[in-house]
Amino acid sequence: MRMNPCFPYRTLERITREDGVRHYVCPDTGASLPSVTTVLDGTSDKSFLVEWRARVGEKNAERIKEEATGLGSLMHQHLENHVQGVPRPRGNNIVRRMAESMADVMIARALPSVDEVWGMEVTLHSPNLYAGTTDLVGTYKGRPAIMDYKSAKKVRPRDQIGNYLDQTVAYALAHNHVFGTNIRLGVVFMVDRDLNYREFVLEGDEFDRHEISFLQRLEDYLSLHCTV
Repeated sequence: MRMNPCFPYRTLERITREDGVRHYVCPDTGASLPSVTTVLDGTSDKSFLVEWRARVGEKNAERIKEEATGLGSLMHQHLENHVQGVPRPRGNNIVRRMAESMADVMIARALPSVDEVWGMEVTLHSPNLYAGTTDLVGTYKGRPAIMDYKSAKKVRPRDQIGNYLDQTVAYALAHNHVFGTNIRLGVVFMVDRDLNYREFVLEGDEFDRHEISFLQRLEDYLSLHCTV
C-alpha cells in the first residue's frame, strides 16, 4: 500500500447544532449542507431503536451508545495511525485493548487489499446538497473505491447494512462530481468485538440500486427540512 495524494481534498467547516445534527459549510457558496449521516438518520425507520431504548432504559441506552462510539473512534485512530506510519494509541483499559485488537484484524484482513491511499478522513461534498467524511479513498484491488471501516457488537448480515451501502455511494457520487472521477465501487470493512471480520463489496447493479436509494432519501430529507 502506498500513499498517493492525487486530489486536492479540502477541509470543510463543520457545525454541530444543539440538537446534535451535523452540517458542513459548502466551500463554494457558504450554504449549510446536511451530513450524509444526518440524511440517512433522518430518513431511517427508528421504530426498533425506540423499542430497544424502552427495553434497556434511557440511561443504559446512552451508556451503550457512548461506549460503542468511543470504541469505534479509537479503532479508526489505530488504523489511521498505522497507514500514516506513526505510533498507534496506547492504553490498557478494556476499551483500548479491544480497539487495538479490532484494528489488528482490519490491518491483517482489510488493508492488504488496498493498493493506494489517496486520502484518509476525506471530507467530500456535492455543492449545495450534502457533505460527509469517508474513512478511506484510494484503490481496492486495483480499482478506485470509497472505503469505510465499521465496528460492530456483532457482524451484521448484508441485508442489515443498507445505510452503510447508501453512505459509500453518497461519498462516491460527491467525489465524482467534484473531481471528475468515475468511482463505482464501495467497500465496507466490518469487524466485531469477537474479532469476526466481513467485507462487503458494492458494485455493478447493486451500486446502481443504492445510488437510486440514496438520491431518493436525499430528496425526501431536503423536502422535509428545507436545507437548500
